[in-house]
Amino acid sequence: MNGNWRDGLNYVSGLSPLRLWNMVQLVSSYYVSKVTGKAHHWGMPTSIALEPTTSCNLRCPECPSGLRNFTRPTGMLEEEVYQQVIDELAPRLTYLIFYFQGEPYLNPRFLDQVTYASQKKIYTATSTNAHYLKDDVARKTVESGLDRLIISIDGTTQETYEQYRIGGKLDRVIEGTKNVVKWKRALKSSTPHIIFQYLVVKPNEHQLEEVKQLAKELGVDEVAFKTAQVYDYEDGSELIPSIEKYSRYRQLANGKWAIKNKLVNHCWKMWHSCVITWDGKVVPCCFDKDAHYQLGEMKDQSFRKVWRSQSYQHFRQQLIRSRSEIEMCKNCSEGTKVWA
Repeated sequence: MNGNWRDGLNYVSGLSPLRLWNMVQLVSSYYVSKVTGKAHHWGMPTSIALEPTTSCNLRCPECPSGLRNFTRPTGMLEEEVYQQVIDELAPRLTYLIFYFQGEPYLNPRFLDQVTYASQKKIYTATSTNAHYLKDDVARKTVESGLDRLIISIDGTTQETYEQYRIGGKLDRVIEGTKNVVKWKRALKSSTPHIIFQYLVVKPNEHQLEEVKQLAKELGVDEVAFKTAQVYDYEDGSELIPSIEKYSRYRQLANGKWAIKNKLVNHCWKMWHSCVITWDGKVVPCCFDKDAHYQLGEMKDQSFRKVWRSQSYQHFRQQLIRSRSEIEMCKNCSEGTKVWA
């Protein structure tokens, strides 16, 4: 765990013997697979992402929700799907992030769903643009038991912020942050752990120190600088930052651009986690934004059956054999956050 030690202790407090044993199974099967070149898998996911909704109020340029260009339908996380997932996975699940695409707070049942998972001692997190954190919602957020609140803030002035967060209002982000901090103090709660997530792009790279100062003033627990994914990067982009540390890409001698990270033939995510869309589709990771690599559907079967299916095992084996053959992996970068 990065950052504040209290957040780390909070996560550890939920680790039961069964959850710890599950982690041992996942780690051991992952390393056996790497060594042998044959996909072995034991255990159930210790971490999943659930999608509250695909809807969003903003129009960010490198986001399918913002661009309104999904090929899959838009909707809200179905209660039947949610209950089925949590009831089945809770005994071994340690981390649940309510986010894939869209703005979670647009789902009217979102905080009720957080409460349900929190009651099962699952560490819960979400990522939001903070435009809906009015006073009453902020209080309910704290009361829900949410463990981690990631707030996207990509500039310290409206002029800079709106260059990426198109349609967004920085003053609403700041107001929402203040509301949550206020209710944490009023209710004497150590959660949620508040993180300012700053997506570093060329238009905002000059305000990195300013956002750290703003976070300190507001009572935010951490700042995380995140590198930006650019879909059409080969010919360069006005979004690619000039600060090499915060760029996923490097310019080649011929003037073209390429991903900096080497594409290795293994991926821990395929062993310990997955994503479940609002309508119950199971996909391997958060890079599959349009659910092209659907490995099963919760409406038809249990999660265990999907997780153990021949198609899921075939996908893991394909990844070990040649990750470069999987299209969504080509723009992947492990370690996309730099903690301030």
